Amino acid sequence: MIKKSVGRGVLRMTRWGSVGSPPDISKYVVIGAPHTSNWDLLYLLMFAWSHDVRISWLGKESIFVGPVGWVLRRAGGIPVRRERRNGLVASLTTAFAAAEELVVVIPPEGTRGRTDHWKSGFYRVARSAGVPIVCSYLDYGTRVGGFGPTVWPGDDVDADMEVFRTFYADKRGKFDDQVSEIRFRDAPTVEPD
Repeated sequence: MIKKSVGRGVLRMTRWGSVGSPPDISKYVVIGAPHTSNWDLLYLLMFAWSHDVRISWLGKESIFVGPVGWVLRRAGGIPVRRERRNGLVASLTTAFAAAEELVVVIPPEGTRGRTDHWKSGFYRVARSAGVPIVCSYLDYGTRVGGFGPTVWPGDDVDADMEVFRTFYADKRGKFDDQVSEIRFRDAPTVEPD
């Protein structure tokens, strides 16, 4: 209850609005896009708290150091070593299978900087774990964040990607020139990374 009040208070003080509601399901992957700023994490947490959703989120390992690292882990952070494959899809699939409730936010860009494609990890995790993907966003142009469609990833990756492209077409990042193209470099598979 305290987190919910804090989340709503911070959003109100920073003049952010909220649209939509999280789905009424216990396990899902959340797309956190567009991801262009360190501020995205603060607003992500405030929106989750204001909707009373307990989230886990992925962040580069280097930010999880010292006391800050402890705080970030307590706030749901999962350190990721981005420079090499580390079985993340398999470990998150196992975590989904073991949990009664689990919501994992994955920024598909994998970085705050512009890339020419989305990484397919969020899609591969959802397919492997048999959970849906929920579109969420922070639109700095309108100062609104919220939830969008829920997609059960299937065999038609192109159709699923078109849902994502359509939904995110008008969403603006804090640094709009850093927004990445919504496409996969390669077709995602469900094999472990």
